[in-house]
Parts: sequence; C-alpha cells; structure tokens
Amino acid sequence: MNFRRIFLVKCLLLLFPSVKCSSTSLIYKAVNETALLSITAPGSIYEATWSKGGQRLVQIKNDRTRHYVNKEQCRCAMLRNGTLQIQRLEKADSGNYTVLVYQQDGRLKAEENIMFFVQEPVPQPILNAECRNKSVSVKCEVKQKAKDEAFLIELTQPTGKKIQKNATTLEWHGRNSGMFRCVVKNQVSEKMTEKVIKCPGKLDFYLILSIAGGAVFFVILVICLIYCIRRKKTKRHEDYEEERVMQTLPMDREKGMRELPQTPSAPTPRQLRVQQRPLPQPHGPQQALPPQPRPQPRPRPRTQPRTPNLPRERP
Repeated sequence: MNFRRIFLVKCLLLLFPSVKCSSTSLIYKAVNETALLSITAPGSIYEATWSKGGQRLVQIKNDRTRHYVNKEQCRCAMLRNGTLQIQRLEKADSGNYTVLVYQQDGRLKAEENIMFFVQEPVPQPILNAECRNKSVSVKCEVKQKAKDEAFLIELTQPTGKKIQKNATTLEWHGRNSGMFRCVVKNQVSEKMTEKVIKCPGKLDFYLILSIAGGAVFFVILVICLIYCIRRKKTKRHEDYEEERVMQTLPMDREKGMRELPQTPSAPTPRQLRVQQRPLPQPHGPQQALPPQPRPQPRPRPRTQPRTPNLPRERP
C-alpha cells in the first residue's frame, strides 16, 4: 500500500472540499444472502443513482425513490441513506456497480465503484489416503460445480502445510503418518475434513521395538522376582537351621556331661592313714590255696583264608 499517495489525496480533499471523489471497493457475498451496498461519501444524500454495467437501476432524490427496472427482476431497493439493498442473491447479480451522488445545486459530490461478486458456498472436501511401499499418498479434492468457481485448497500434514489456489485437487506423498486436515475455502465460506492416517512401515518398526522392549523388561522382572523369592527362602532355611542348632547344642552338652566319668577326688589325710595301716594277719596256720589254672590263650583270628598247599609233582 502506497501511504504517500493516500496522504496526498487526503490533503487535496481538505484543501478542495468541492472536488468530487471516486473510489473502488470489492465485496463478496454468498448465494441466497442479502447484500447492502452503502455509500462512503460523508454528509446527507440529496440525490443518488445506482447503476450496474451502465444500466440505471434505482434512484433516490429528495427522499423519493424511482426504479428504472422491474422490482421483482432486480430484487433491489434504495434506503434513505442511499444504500442499495439486494435480496436473494444470485450469481447473475455479480458485476460492477456505480453510484453517483449529487448535491442539491446539481453538482457531482462523489462517484463510487463497487466490484460485487456472488459465489457459491464451497462443497465438503474429500480426503483419501493410500499406503504404497511403506509410504502414504494423500489426496484432497473437491467437486467443482461451475467452471468459473475458484477454490483455495489447504492440506495440513504432521510436518507442514501445502496450499494451492484455483485448484480442485491437491496431493501429497511422504512417510509421515498421523493427523491430516483438508481445508477448502473461498471468500464467502470454508469447510474442513480431518482424518488420522497410519501406514505400516516406520510406525510398525517402532511398535515392534516397543513390544520387544516390554517383553525384555517383563522377563528381567520375572527373573528378579524368582531370585528374590529363592534368596528369601534360602535365608529363611539358614535361619531355621541356625536356630535348630542353637536349640540342640545345650542338650548335647548336657548329655555329654552326663556320660563323662567322674574324676576321682583327692584323698583326705584320714583316708591316707587308713590306707597306710597294715592289714591284720590271722594267728592260725595259713592254708595253702590251690593253684589257679592259667588261662589258655585264645587263637588269633585269621584275617585272610589260608591257601591250601598243593602236592608237588614229581619230576
């Protein structure tokens, strides 16, 4: 936008207020809606005439309205402030509209041009996807009703966005799976379609890795659990054995003390004197005791059987 030119035009309008001004604007409306084409010139409106493509439509002068075309065919009306109202818009209503504003003395006050466009609302977009060789192919399309319709197609994928103007089809190829969004819009409407697309390949590889990692973690957890249970059982068994040994040790010690022979105590002096006294001898003749037979020696057992002596052969 050229700000210098705009500033210059404003200065000229301030210096010469009687100079007529001309402006052009763009207006977009949808079919079957109501449009209001207003006048931007300041001040009250004494006389204003609306025309389309050089053909006069309606005029207002001193609060009186005059139609140059059929009301039903035009479907238009003039408001007191000079605004042109068009009801039940059709695509045929598109065109270049011009309004001429006059002062009460007949001098031209302003001239305005409006480029008016009536468009059909965009249809619902269709989002299709196809998996090919571990990659995804996405297609966003819209069915065009008329040749002069222009759409803006916008395809959003997980890693970016792709936009194409004045087209009815937009395609994208890649290896990224996830959420895809297709948006179709024009100046009067906008519609969107979303879809989650997943294709085998890179995603399945990560899924397999996660499953394998989970399985390994589960096996390690089971091994650790078994080890802990066995260690606890072993410790409990050792504690039980130690407790049993501690219980049986006093009993064995007491039993051993009972079985040990008592050591003879040291004799007292009185016992020593009694032992030193000689035994009394009988006064009568001593009788000779019969000789005791000697014990026969027992034969020594043989540890190994004796081999018999074989007769020698004569030469």
